[in-house]
Amino acid sequence: MNQFKTFLAGATLALTSTTAFAGGILTNTNQSIDFLRNPARDAAIGLDGVYSNPAGVVFMPEGFHLGLNWMYAHQTRTITSTNDVFKYGKKNNGATTKEFEGVADAACIPSIQAAWNKGDWSLQLNFSVPGGGGKCSFDNGLGSFESVVGQIAQGLIALDGAATTLNGLLTQQGASAVLPTHGVTGYDMESYMEGRQYYFGLQLGSAYKVNEKVAVYGGLRLLYGTATYKARISNIQVGTSGGYVSFGDFLPQAQAQAQACVGTLDAMINKVNAGIAQYEAAGAAVPEALKQQKATLEGYHSQLSASETRLSQLSKYSDGVNLLCNQTSLGIAPVIGIDYRLNDQFNFAAKYEFKTQMRMENESTVFEASEIDAVNKYRDGDKVNEDAPALLTLGAQWTPVQPVRVNLGAHYYFDKQANWYNESQKLLDHNTYELLAGGEWDINDKVTVSLGGQLTRYGLTDQYMNDMSFVVNSYSIGFGMNYKVRDNVKLKFAFFQTEYGDYDRTTSATVSDSFTRTSRVLGLGCDIDL
Repeated sequence: MNQFKTFLAGATLALTSTTAFAGGILTNTNQSIDFLRNPARDAAIGLDGVYSNPAGVVFMPEGFHLGLNWMYAHQTRTITSTNDVFKYGKKNNGATTKEFEGVADAACIPSIQAAWNKGDWSLQLNFSVPGGGGKCSFDNGLGSFESVVGQIAQGLIALDGAATTLNGLLTQQGASAVLPTHGVTGYDMESYMEGRQYYFGLQLGSAYKVNEKVAVYGGLRLLYGTATYKARISNIQVGTSGGYVSFGDFLPQAQAQAQACVGTLDAMINKVNAGIAQYEAAGAAVPEALKQQKATLEGYHSQLSASETRLSQLSKYSDGVNLLCNQTSLGIAPVIGIDYRLNDQFNFAAKYEFKTQMRMENESTVFEASEIDAVNKYRDGDKVNEDAPALLTLGAQWTPVQPVRVNLGAHYYFDKQANWYNESQKLLDHNTYELLAGGEWDINDKVTVSLGGQLTRYGLTDQYMNDMSFVVNSYSIGFGMNYKVRDNVKLKFAFFQTEYGDYDRTTSATVSDSFTRTSRVLGLGCDIDL
C-alpha cells in the first residue's frame, strides 16, 4: 500500500511525454514538407533550409521567398505489461498480462519559412513547433497505475489473511475469534489522463555569402513552451465477500481492522512477555518455543503497524485524484551554420543549435508540498527543468546529373548535457543520434519526386524507460512530390511513416513490460517566390 504514491505519480508523469514525430527525445526536426518527403535535407539548397541549412539559403536567387507548411500526425503508444497483481482486477478475468494504449493526435503542426535574399546577404525567419506538437490521451490509464491499485488490493487481502490467522491463534488459546474479516478478493478502478504540449519556436537570423563557395549563418531561436496536464483517477473499488464497495467507504473498515489486529497482537505479545518474565525471574532458561512465538508475533506486529500507517496515509486520496496543471516557459538560444559548395556537384553543410534552457512555470491545483515527489513536480508556482538539448547536424549533397540529387545527413542530440526534471537525462546510456539518406529527381520542369529515410538510436536503459514517458529506436521512410503551378508558386505533398522497434524490460520474475509506438505524418505545403 505504500506504493500508492507511485499510482498518483503516474497520473501526472504519464502526461509529460512529448509528441515528437521525428528527431531527438525533446526535439522535432520535421519542420517542412521537404523534410517529410526526404529527411536528409541538411545540405540541400532550398527554402526549407531556413531551418535545416540556413547558411545555404543565401545561394538561392535574389528576392523574397515564403514557405507555408501544414502537417497532421497520428501516434499510438502501446505498453504490454505483465504483473501478477493484475489477476485481482475485476475487468481482467484473472489475466496477468494487459495492453495499455495511448493515442496522440496533432491535427495541425504548422511551420513558416521566409527569406529575403539581396546580394551577399539573406535575412531569414522560421516559425515552427520544434517540441511537443499535440495532445496525448490514455483512456484506460497505464499498467503502472493499475499495478499499484492491485498492490493495494493485495495488501488488503494480506490484512484479511492476518486477521484470519490471528483469529486462529485466539481460538487455540480458548478465546473467541473477534477480529473482523471482509473477504477481500480484488479491485476495480477508472482512470483518464490527457496531456497537451507545444513548444513554439521563432528563429531569426542572417546568412552571409563569404564567396561563391562559402556561406555562414548566425541567428537566435526564441522558444515558448506551453502545456496542460489533466488527470482523473476515480471509482476505486474493493471487491469483498459482500460485493464491490468504494475504496473511500471501505478504508475506515480496513483501518479499524488493522487497528484491532495491532491491539490484539499487543495483548498477545504482553502475555508472552509475562511468561518469559516468569522464567527469567525463576532463573530458568526461556524455552525456544516461547522465544520463537514472541519473534513471530512481533513480526506480525511490525507488518500490521506499517499497514495501519499506510492506510492512514491513503485517507486523503480515498475519493481519487483530480489534477489540472498549466505550464509555460520562455527560452532563447543561438544557432550557427556554415555551407560549403565544392563545385556544381557537391555541397556540404553543418548547423549547431545551442541548448535552450527551459523552466516550465506551474499554474496548478497542487498548492502544498506532498510526500508524493512526482506530484510536487506540478506544485503551483514551481519551475520545472525541461531544456531543449543542443543539436549538431552535418549534411552532404551530390548532384551526379543535373535533374538528380543524392543526400546524406547525420544528427547528434546532446540529451545528456540538457537538464530535465529529476535529472532523468543522466539515466540515458548515450546521446541520441540519427543517420539520414535520400534523393530527389526533377522529372521535368514542373514535377519533382523524392524519397528518403532516417535511422534513430536512443541511449535507452531500463532505469530510464517507463510506461509514463518513453521512446524506442526507430527508422522512418518519407516520400512526396513538388508540383510547380507557376514559375513562382510550388505546391508540395508528402507522407512520412516511422516504424518502431520493441523495448523489453524485466523488473522481476512476475513484472515485465514491452514498449512500442506507431507514427504517421501527412503534409501539404506551398512555396511562393516574389
